[in-house]
Amino acid sequence: MSKPFNFFLGVFLLFASTDMFAQSFYKDRQSRDIILSVGVGPSFSYLDNGGQYRSLNFEIKPSVSVALNKKLTDMFEIRATGGVQWISSGGNPSNDVMDFWTANNSSFTAVGSIYYFDIMPSIYIIPFGHHMNRSMFNFYGGLGLGVMHASTDQTKSYSIDEVPQRVKRTTGYIPVRGGVTYTLGANSDIALEGTLLATFTDTIDGNAGFNKFGDHFIQGQVVYRRYFFSKYKD
Repeated sequence: MSKPFNFFLGVFLLFASTDMFAQSFYKDRQSRDIILSVGVGPSFSYLDNGGQYRSLNFEIKPSVSVALNKKLTDMFEIRATGGVQWISSGGNPSNDVMDFWTANNSSFTAVGSIYYFDIMPSIYIIPFGHHMNRSMFNFYGGLGLGVMHASTDQTKSYSIDEVPQRVKRTTGYIPVRGGVTYTLGANSDIALEGTLLATFTDTIDGNAGFNKFGDHFIQGQVVYRRYFFSKYKD
């Protein structure tokens, strides 16, 4: 090849590589305002036949959640969360309690799962405009509105001969969430998160009116959070 051609080819490659580097650097400077998170951890159910809560005699079951967050401002975001929690009745009710349940045709046991989805606004205690400028630790919390579907196998006694009846319930609920985050890297966090799913019903477990409150669900999860671009800008 001729020397002029080699010269112009070299100049072209130099400018092309410089432009590509500039575009990549510019892209990295964009704030990642979409957060995908996956959580897993223990949970328990506040049910009429759930156990003796004051003496901590109740069942602990796993829960899993997946959430998508969109940052709106330095402090506020909107979050959509879906998940599943396994639930079970428990404890050792007295004979008087069992007689009361029998007289009211209430379920002694309820074992199954709930599937839930909710949308909630959330607020950060320490504001950050860019994901690269967030603090090592931060706190967040919020409440919203959701819908839940429960599917449980219920019995009206503790007899091993009784065939459980499958019961399904769908209800609304108010999610209350809060957590603390720790920065793992430029684009990821890990968080400890607590959640209360406060339902509008007392009939999920087939046993109503025995406890003071309705049927509610509590979760504690370890959550991995990953930051993504909402869109790339040219």
